[in-house]
Amino acid sequence: MLHEFWANAIYSVVPTILVGLIFWMVMRAIIHADRTERKVYAKIEAEERAKLGLPPAAKD
Repeated sequence: MLHEFWANAIYSVVPTILVGLIFWMVMRAIIHADRTERKVYAKIEAEERAKLGLPPAAKD
């Protein structure tokens, strides 16, 4: 009886934990991709401004 209780408890919690981990990994990947994209865009913008002889862009 006690063994069945713990098995049911584990089977009930595991899917929630797995979905949470998948969600966390997807959100982490999205945030890292956004951060990388912003760095690349800033670098390209700085290069283009330098080519045109404009001063560096103001920081936020």
